[in-house]
Amino acid sequence: MSEQSANIGVVGLAVMGSNLARNLASREGNTVAVFNRTYARTEKLLSEHPEAGFVGSETIDEFVASLAKPRTAIIMVQAGAGTDAVIDELAERFEPGDIIVDGGNANFHDTIAREKRISETGIHFVGAGISGGEEGALKGPSIMPGGSPAAWPHVKPIFQAIAAKVADGTPCCDWVGDNGAGHFVKMVHNGIEYGDMQLICESYQMMKDLLGMSADEMHQVFAEWNKGDLDSYLIEITRDILAFKDKDGTPLVDKILDSAGQKGTGKWTSVTSLDLGIPLTLISEAVFARCLSALKDERVSAAKLLRGPKPQFNGDKKAFIADLGKALYASKIISYAQGYQLMQSAAQEWKWDLSYGGIALMWRGGCIIRSKFLGKIKEAYDKDPKLSNLLLAPYFRDVIDGAQESWRRVVAQAALNGIWIPAHATALSFYDGYRNGRLPANLLQAQRDYFGAHQYERVDQPRGQFFHTNWTGRGGDTASSAYVV
Repeated sequence: MSEQSANIGVVGLAVMGSNLARNLASREGNTVAVFNRTYARTEKLLSEHPEAGFVGSETIDEFVASLAKPRTAIIMVQAGAGTDAVIDELAERFEPGDIIVDGGNANFHDTIAREKRISETGIHFVGAGISGGEEGALKGPSIMPGGSPAAWPHVKPIFQAIAAKVADGTPCCDWVGDNGAGHFVKMVHNGIEYGDMQLICESYQMMKDLLGMSADEMHQVFAEWNKGDLDSYLIEITRDILAFKDKDGTPLVDKILDSAGQKGTGKWTSVTSLDLGIPLTLISEAVFARCLSALKDERVSAAKLLRGPKPQFNGDKKAFIADLGKALYASKIISYAQGYQLMQSAAQEWKWDLSYGGIALMWRGGCIIRSKFLGKIKEAYDKDPKLSNLLLAPYFRDVIDGAQESWRRVVAQAALNGIWIPAHATALSFYDGYRNGRLPANLLQAQRDYFGAHQYERVDQPRGQFFHTNWTGRGGDTASSAYVV
């Protein structure tokens, strides 16, 4: 190993780290240093990919010595204590001006704290959300970097070279914002991913349980959907999954246990929405849907005891499949509208200057939620950078208007036939609530004032003035303080 020969390093050589290192090594001008706590994994990568010209190290000291200044290392280890341990090891050895990049799925609160702590040493810290899975890491992911702005000029050409590109060559990578902004945007991306996946699964369940369609028939529907407005990576892989056969020639999807796993980023998105008071109903339902699916044994027992309607469809199957496609698209719009509401609220809370159109562009290639649809979001924010909600943009308003009858038929049929589609249902419910100029919260405020003297505002008085009523004649005139999340 020659000292100071690598311009970029990767710590953590599991699948994502190894593939990202190979991606970096394939770009002209890069020499990549690699390190893994278990050296056998480093040796394996070196022996399997001699063409990459990796600089391998057995110790963290050797790894640091192999990096040219300013030293830049990308950490690709499991989020949490493991990440902190590597950050501390690098920070002890790095010098002011060097750059530590956390490329894992870190909680953005952790990234904010880490950036503050590390920046005090003069070392630059970047929290980079990386999406695209194993294939994306190797061939071109979506990269969402945030943290110390001084690091961006140095890592920009490296990151943008390895990132996915859209049709005109624009890289799916740009600076997101200070401290935890990059990991926050990646968290919202993952939350939207939860929503997209749940919506697709509900469409599948409607076709299977209500329309009685086979996996091959559903494969054809998803193949058609992938040629139109619903064109996306998740629709594409659903098409392929439905066509995949087990060794006995039957659909493999039918043999997979219906108990979903999760790693926590969807939950983080929902918790953050509650903290900020944003109604992220669809993504939260998608998280709860995975939780409910995990109660497999309870559900099997309940199915023997709890009664519901037997699904029965007597209408035009082809027309209803068209309804399903429109309902899926309308619900998808709601999911993204809520996700963008959350980002806008977070930008105010943490003083981030987020480029909402730019974020959509970063998601158009490489990542799991990449889709044709994202181009419409970029256009909406290009036309109106201060757009308060995607539903108010002309394109999305028109799509929802055109899909509304289909959307309502799908949700109604699901309810009448006892089919579980929580994400579609909550999407429609949110839409009806958002378009309603007067919700029953007036009664709710009266209830709160009745039992807790929490006060209320009046429609015939200026906003910000609060009133209390002695509803029973026994409560007196003392009121609680008014508090709004």
